[in-house]
Amino acid sequence: MKRGFIFDLDGVIVDTAKYHYLAWKNLANQLGFDFTKEQNELFKGVSRKRCLEILLEIGNREATQEEFDTWMVEKNVDYLKYIENMDASEILPDVPRVLEFLQENNIPIALGSASKNAQPILEKVGLLHYFDAIVDGNNVTKAKPDPEVFLLAAKQLNVIPENCVVFEDAVAGVQAANAAKMMSIGIGDKNVLAEAQLIFTDFTEISTNFIKSLIEK
Repeated sequence: MKRGFIFDLDGVIVDTAKYHYLAWKNLANQLGFDFTKEQNELFKGVSRKRCLEILLEIGNREATQEEFDTWMVEKNVDYLKYIENMDASEILPDVPRVLEFLQENNIPIALGSASKNAQPILEKVGLLHYFDAIVDGNNVTKAKPDPEVFLLAAKQLNVIPENCVVFEDAVAGVQAANAAKMMSIGIGDKNVLAEAQLIFTDFTEISTNFIKSLIEK
């Protein structure tokens, strides 16, 4: 049975979460309130629209539709300035080793991310060529924990959902993978990602033999 591997982007392949945080913090400060790193945890795996809704709730601010749309754009423009200078040094440890092994073994690889900037980021860090499919915020209408992003990725890889393995760093992403009936592997804090079937701190803990065992299951 053919296996497919699906990777989230932020916090799994590259650490762009810090840039999202800075851009949201800048917007919050502009609107007259602070935004902490602890509050930023609520944004993991969440769409930009929902993030802004949460931010406004935190600041107890209301917005007209015009203001909401303007702030969405402003945040993204600010974020894009941060990621403009990204390079391979931003790739999280041992990610290239895992991608290389999968590609060498002709295993289809997809990206499944809420980010609308996934493709340019993968290009900047030099990993785009590993991916057979890119499904991101430009392709989906429902945000995680809805499984749409992963189901679409599986379809593009021509692999049934039950044969897909998902790497995620966010609770909403793990829930989406589970809802899609895929194997969910959490990357990060085991206490936060308790719903994942397996949890590793990062890819340095994932041996090539373990990846091989997943392929052969």
